[in-house]
Amino acid sequence: MAGPRVTHLRGVELDVLDLAKSTDFYMDVWGLEPVSSGNGATQLRGGGDEHHILTIHESPRAGLRCMSFGAQDRAAVDGLFALATAEGVVIVMKPQELSAAEGGGYGFSIRTPEGQAVAVSCGVARHELAQNDRSKPEKLSHIVLNVVDSEKQNRFFKEILGFRHSDSTAHMDFIRCSADHHSIALAKGHGAGLNHMAYEVPNVDGLMRGAGRLKKSGYNIEWGVGRHGPGNNIFTYFIEPNGFVTEYTTEIERIDEATHIPGTPDYWARVMNGNPDRWGMAAPSALLREAMAGKIVEDNNKRCEEIIARKLAS
Repeated sequence: MAGPRVTHLRGVELDVLDLAKSTDFYMDVWGLEPVSSGNGATQLRGGGDEHHILTIHESPRAGLRCMSFGAQDRAAVDGLFALATAEGVVIVMKPQELSAAEGGGYGFSIRTPEGQAVAVSCGVARHELAQNDRSKPEKLSHIVLNVVDSEKQNRFFKEILGFRHSDSTAHMDFIRCSADHHSIALAKGHGAGLNHMAYEVPNVDGLMRGAGRLKKSGYNIEWGVGRHGPGNNIFTYFIEPNGFVTEYTTEIERIDEATHIPGTPDYWARVMNGNPDRWGMAAPSALLREAMAGKIVEDNNKRCEEIIARKLAS
């Protein structure tokens, strides 16, 4: 695609059922640092220079609120918005100056064909690099979405935002907006929603130390330690308090645009030989599969709704 592209995955916004509990998890257990809080929301950063990589909002229903991406400059933001408008994409917010409390900058937001909000911005404030702690995330590595119509979702990310195809398996398409193997992956057959989020730690030792902190805090490793096929990244998966799946990852493949050839589903079936990780050691738990399909979040939402309904009736 000629013309403007998004340059990188910036962060994710989630609606959570209990802001205090979720903030404690993402700070004390997951390893993010606070940036700001107020008006029912908390912003958190990683060890990299991005202003924030996670925003959590208290809400009666947990879910994915928004995915945010960077653009090179204002001209790129305006160009991407013009393309989205020409394609008839649902507009959430037209290009405008952004709140200083959220890092400032200039950007807009739109919706994917399956309704997820996507924000694109440039000029957002950056931090000095945080003190190095290899057990804590540096950045948000990638987001995996469950999709109903893979073709439409692929077209949105590729033709409007400028993503490139990295690999496909029988169940998932991996697409990138930077040199990282994937910033977004589209998982087929689970309905529309959030499958999981992955946060990058500096190295394998950091991943193991972070996983140890999670276990010590009472969170089981639901998949891992293993190494993926597409992307070649090492991983551990957990389920956080709202029922979202969250991953520590490291050593993700970096793509050479001049030489990369995307792998086909047949290729990856031969390479992986039926194993869910390259090492042939780790398989996702049944609980994790439910969480990736969104069932645990939905069950938690129903319980929250029942509690609210009982309080209103009393």
